[in-house]
Amino acid sequence: MQAILALEDGTIFKGNSFGVEGEVIGEVVFNTGMTGYQEILTDPSYCGQMVTMTYPLIGNYGINIDDFESTKPQVKGFIVRELCKVPSNWRSKETLNEYLKRHNIIGIEGIDTRALTRILRDKGTMNGIISTDPNFDIDKKIDKIKLYRIVNPVDTVTTKETKRYHGTDCKVAVIDLGAKANIIRSLVNRGCEVTVFSARSTADEILNTGPDGIMLSNGPGDPKDCVEVIKNIKKLIASGKPIFGICLGHQLTALANDADTEKLKYGHRGCNHPVKDIKKDATYITSQNHGYTIVESSLDKDIAEISHINMNDGTIEGVRYKNKPVFTVQFHPEASPGPQDTAYLFDEFIELIKRNREEKI
Repeated sequence: MQAILALEDGTIFKGNSFGVEGEVIGEVVFNTGMTGYQEILTDPSYCGQMVTMTYPLIGNYGINIDDFESTKPQVKGFIVRELCKVPSNWRSKETLNEYLKRHNIIGIEGIDTRALTRILRDKGTMNGIISTDPNFDIDKKIDKIKLYRIVNPVDTVTTKETKRYHGTDCKVAVIDLGAKANIIRSLVNRGCEVTVFSARSTADEILNTGPDGIMLSNGPGDPKDCVEVIKNIKKLIASGKPIFGICLGHQLTALANDADTEKLKYGHRGCNHPVKDIKKDATYITSQNHGYTIVESSLDKDIAEISHINMNDGTIEGVRYKNKPVFTVQFHPEASPGPQDTAYLFDEFIELIKRNREEKI
């Protein structure tokens, strides 16, 4: 069935629908990964967004049961150049089209995703609409498209109940701001006993369980909207517990230390972003998904130092806090573009926990 993608600047792309028919408005972003569409679809950080894949053929290895980052697709819409209708992979259980249809997600294929990406790079991320309405009229929808905002996405994606994963070593509390499954898996695989808390959990509720360390997960939206979470992070930092923040957790930790954040023109989304670890003097290929960054000039150099930088645009990719056992990164060390290049950060977190625990004895 014919479908259209219309951007808030009036640009219209015509293609064909897949997944379900209907109409959806969201923030249009692009991801430069050549693979990983299943992880992208289920990444909670994409809540409220419609994702454009820059790689031209998507769906060629189907959908399997192992590579989900959450229990369902989190995107509002999916935009591809060419949809593979007959996937070939021994793990495949269904096609991408079948998967999106089963979860009531709209997709559009057959459009010039290169042209769309160039528009988003030149003009910046903008809202858009995917519609299968044969009588679609952009003039009647344009105001609604422009007014769209992603509201309280962390509340939408966070766990509704506390979850526990057994382990034999360090007790880690994970604050679920939209946590990808592999963050929890990376901790469990290192022997950690993991308790996953809702983003609405208070600092006292978390600390009363006696964690050895605290993980602040990734998540969607503008970090400045998470006012209560920032207050809780301040209390968690004051507790002296080792803290490791990823993506949104990285941004919120900066805000809790009175730094500032700002929206990037079109964000960093993909599995091919070079990041330099300043101390190691080594550059790694990283997976990223974020639209905001820490403002470098706002960081108090007396309490924080930049540990990682983005080699494409020089933005901050990591921060270590000098007088607290706290460090954060903007990229995703639990993802596998390297494939294990930055997994050392989880090991550093475990070592930090153990040193902190020994000092308290």
